[in-house]
Amino acid sequence: MSAKPKRGPERRVMYVESKSGTIEGVAARIGWVEFSKTAQTMYYRGLMLQKGVVPRGNCFDVITGDVYWVSDVKKRGSNTHPDNLDLKVEIDPDALDEYRRIRST
Repeated sequence: MSAKPKRGPERRVMYVESKSGTIEGVAARIGWVEFSKTAQTMYYRGLMLQKGVVPRGNCFDVITGDVYWVSDVKKRGSNTHPDNLDLKVEIDPDALDEYRRIRST
């Protein structure tokens, strides 16, 4: 019998960066990301992001193939991928309180 995959929270505030364009007008956003039961698929603003080996990112949109970088929000505030430190990042209004809590702990 194989072990079940370890499950984390089913939704949490995360940093999402498009490597192929923008997400509703900005290159990167911070907002609530939902996870599938296996945590191999993430859902954000209508995107269905699948983990996998992709160039310049860590997941891709299963519909368009666009590449994304998704990571936890950093307490120090430097959420952008090291290759893109000067990107404009927008925080979703419904995630602002949780973002501030993460940054202050």
